Amino acid sequence: MLDYWTPERMAKALPIGLLDIVTDDGLLSGLTGSADLRTTPELTGRKADLTVPRELVGTHRMAAARPDTSTIGARWMTGGLVSRTTGRVFLTVAGADFVCSASTVKSANRDVVVTAGHCVKDGAGAWAANWTFVPGYGTRGAHPYGQYTARRMFVAGPWSRGGDDNYDVGMVALATSHGKHVADVVGTQEIAFDAGRGGQAFGFGYPADPPYDGGHLVYCAGRLKDDPYGQSRDQGLGCDMTAGSSGGPWMTKFDPATGKGTIMSLSSFKYSDDRRTMYGPYFGQTIKALYATAQNA
Repeated sequence: MLDYWTPERMAKALPIGLLDIVTDDGLLSGLTGSADLRTTPELTGRKADLTVPRELVGTHRMAAARPDTSTIGARWMTGGLVSRTTGRVFLTVAGADFVCSASTVKSANRDVVVTAGHCVKDGAGAWAANWTFVPGYGTRGAHPYGQYTARRMFVAGPWSRGGDDNYDVGMVALATSHGKHVADVVGTQEIAFDAGRGGQAFGFGYPADPPYDGGHLVYCAGRLKDDPYGQSRDQGLGCDMTAGSSGGPWMTKFDPATGKGTIMSLSSFKYSDDRRTMYGPYFGQTIKALYATAQNA
């Protein structure tokens, strides 16, 4: 896998929200594994991929030295643990190369990262190949802390059987890099299950569609809200991050000074009539069981 991901291939990998454009059968179209997501903005309540409409280009801004507690998208400039534990994922599906986001989490085997289910497996369809995690991408070169390939990949049953958006979560147990576990190199974030809904959250990822380019860690921050369409049990976070940010961690109890927090969701999908709200699945007992399996792999 490491030989496969040359700098040229990494540079040409597409944000996963574009997968339906370059494959024949709609694999991973949009961000939910369904083939009916190529919708127009006026179709209220239909899910869309994370491409951004032309009229929104240029609306994101650079982060101030002190992170905001309310922003729909800004470059993370503060450093800290989150700048090491969050990284880019490179993967291949149906012969095409793509990118997602992921984060390390505290685990018994010191190898686990959490990402979106659609960044690991196409719902009831194929598993991803060439799956490689690059923590801290772009902080000090393309892969400052090494590259970690997948040795075991896991998704929740409801996602694997039918692409249920409520369970769009993947856990990957990584191989070591130069004999070292990823947790020992970059550290980990805490993870929580059955947490209270609502409240303040920070979301992170590597959006790669315009106005972003995938080269920098970006964050959103604000109050969580329930899905107003009632189509999922997901919560929404004001966020203009685009394709490529899928699987990026959402954290509560986040300390901007240290970059430490507790992961309780991740970037999953958007609705086509609201490009400025990202939705993420609720981490309940099914995701807790998924985590237990991955950390003991």
